[in-house]
Amino acid sequence: MTGLAPGTGPTAPPPTAGRVLWTIVILAIPLAGLALLIARPALDLEWEHQPTHFWLVLAAGAINAALAWAVAAAARLRHDARLVLVSLSFLAAAGFLALHALATPGVLLSGSNTGFALATPVGLTIAAVFAAWSSADLDGAHGARVLRLAPWLVAALVGVMLIWAAASLLEVGPLAASPPERMTGPFVVLAVVGLACYAVAVVRYFRMPRHAASPLPLAFAAAFTLLAEAEIAVVFGRNWHLSWWEWHVLMLAAFVVIVIAAQRSWREERWSGLYTRDTAAGEREVSVLFADLAGFTSFSEAHDPAEVTATLNAYFTDVIPPLVERFGGRVDRLIGDAVMVVFEDAGSAASHASRAAGAALALQQAAVAVQADHPDWPRFRVGVNSGVANVGILGTGGGRTYTVIGDAVNVASRLEGSAPVGGVAIGAETARLLGGSAVLRPLGALMVKGRRAPVEAFELIGLDAE
Repeated sequence: MTGLAPGTGPTAPPPTAGRVLWTIVILAIPLAGLALLIARPALDLEWEHQPTHFWLVLAAGAINAALAWAVAAAARLRHDARLVLVSLSFLAAAGFLALHALATPGVLLSGSNTGFALATPVGLTIAAVFAAWSSADLDGAHGARVLRLAPWLVAALVGVMLIWAAASLLEVGPLAASPPERMTGPFVVLAVVGLACYAVAVVRYFRMPRHAASPLPLAFAAAFTLLAEAEIAVVFGRNWHLSWWEWHVLMLAAFVVIVIAAQRSWREERWSGLYTRDTAAGEREVSVLFADLAGFTSFSEAHDPAEVTATLNAYFTDVIPPLVERFGGRVDRLIGDAVMVVFEDAGSAASHASRAAGAALALQQAAVAVQADHPDWPRFRVGVNSGVANVGILGTGGGRTYTVIGDAVNVASRLEGSAPVGGVAIGAETARLLGGSAVLRPLGALMVKGRRAPVEAFELIGLDAE
């Protein structure tokens, strides 16, 4: 059985000249409409309706907040720098949009408020900075630095939003003045910075490699174009006129474009179209744990399928949570009675080898507790191996998965098959990384299936607590 190499997939065909032209025309329509309203003020009709304004802005903010949460969850799971910055862009826009919604007369305040009136252009500009940053080359040291800074960036952004809200309500300093007129200092400065950042983001996202399974890079390019146009409309729009309503609608449309594109992406690794190269197909030092039940085939033959299923559920309910919650492993897959778990160093103080070894022993301890009530059930064998593996996306469409591939993975699987029943076998590299903290019993050089050279293996008896 073969698959696509991690990070690869059917490349989307380059857009034709006609398609590009139509895309430009469609995205330019709002700007042309704004120009017409500015040139013909008589067409820029006035419509003041506070409830519509409140719910329109709140809807855009809610969609943005949901996007921020979804992308941030994927960023934490895959340790991807681009997703971190994209989630911060969404969070900035969502937070300041919420403040702008509360500025609707009659909701929180009786009249106009400078801080809340400026909240949208401020939020758009901060979001634009993160958008431009997210479009940069984030592989290697640059991406690692973003991941280290991520908690501080989130805290700083939330702090800025809270300070802005408090200063707006208390009308501190410059926010005590009357709201500035459109086409004046604050609006123009924010718009220029925002437009420059969005322009960088649009160009870079449009040039990103695209795969047939993910329309996200193009969707982000289109959305950032709409947000750039919203920056322009903020400057020129007249309050409660069509030109003013336009930028509200543009922002909502931009976020809806991303929601639709995300929904069209396959649910497995939905945001993978934005992954950095390191995330999509990077080589990393990992430890891999394989475990399965010795004699499971014979056990299945002698028992009813429902009973076999109940056996697996009973085991997995107890043995899997410690691997993830205590030792930071990622369950790569479950295949029948077998489980494969990957350990990396990203985001963890302990090494991948020590966590994998601890998880293997914890798995056997949890299994013993289950077997106390079911002495006739089969027992686990566990294999652990460490080394360099390619970590990333495998397959496409409905067959996509995030997994590890390489000789280190294959050896871990073979070690599991050679492990004592109820015990843990580890490879030489894992033993070296554990150093003196491991209590080992040599298993000798094992000839494993599919490998020419023998593999030096050890039985892991325990780990020195000190």
